Order: sequence, then structure tokens, then C-alpha cells
Amino acid sequence: MTHYMTLVDLAFNAIKNKTKTIEMRLNDEKRQNIKRFHQIEFTNLQTNEKIYVWVKQMHYYPSFEELYKHFDKISLGYKEDEVANPMDMEQFYSKENINKYGVVGIEIELIDNGKSEVERINNTAKIVEEITGEKIK
Repeated sequence: MTHYMTLVDLAFNAIKNKTKTIEMRLNDEKRQNIKRFHQIEFTNLQTNEKIYVWVKQMHYYPSFEELYKHFDKISLGYKEDEVANPMDMEQFYSKENINKYGVVGIEIELIDNGKSEVERINNTAKIVEEITGEKIK
């Protein structure tokens, strides 16, 4: 299954450059449908460029403060010289919604974006089979 999300240019490029491997989101109804081994199509809000990732793991927390404790700042999309601050996420989500839904760290891996959708899905299925030993139909 493929999910669709948008990203600001900085976060988009960090994923594209394979440095950001945790996408942080509110665990709302939309994100609750994302499961391990699904795909996500990210669209850059500034350029409309698209990249594709597969979901390696879902990490659930009651707050961004807790999420930030479990991952290094580079994997969260920060640069080495930046301070990782969970309050940065409040520009995207209200405290009320964070308390209501909790948050999720979506652990992702970039898929070869030069491939067609069928090739990307088949590649993801091969990765799943390697990890789990189970064939995806």
C-alpha cells in the first residue's frame, strides 16, 4: 500500500540524501493506517518533486519529547551543528492534538526513485521477504 505525504524542502532533501531516516508525525487517523513494509510517496511542497520510501518500522510515543530521546538528531533531520528541540514540532501540530493522538516516528528507507511503481513495489516485496522470510502477494 502507498501513502501520500508532503514535506518542506529541507526535510525532503534530508530524506533524499539518506540522512533523515525517521519521519515524525502526529499519530492521527491517517498515520494509524501506515504499517511496516508499506510505501510512502513524499512530495516536496516547494518543487513538487516526489520520492518514495518503504516503512521499516513504526515507533509510537506519547510526545515528541519521548520520541526525541530514542533517536539521534541526524536521523530526525537535523544537521550536526543544530540543536534538536522537540518543541520544533509545535509549528506543525498543536499541543492539544499531540496529547490526543500521541506521535509516531516512521522509520523509512529510500527506494530507487528511477523505477516505475510496479518495480518499486516488487523491490519492497523482495526486501520484506529477505527480512521476514515471507513472500508478499
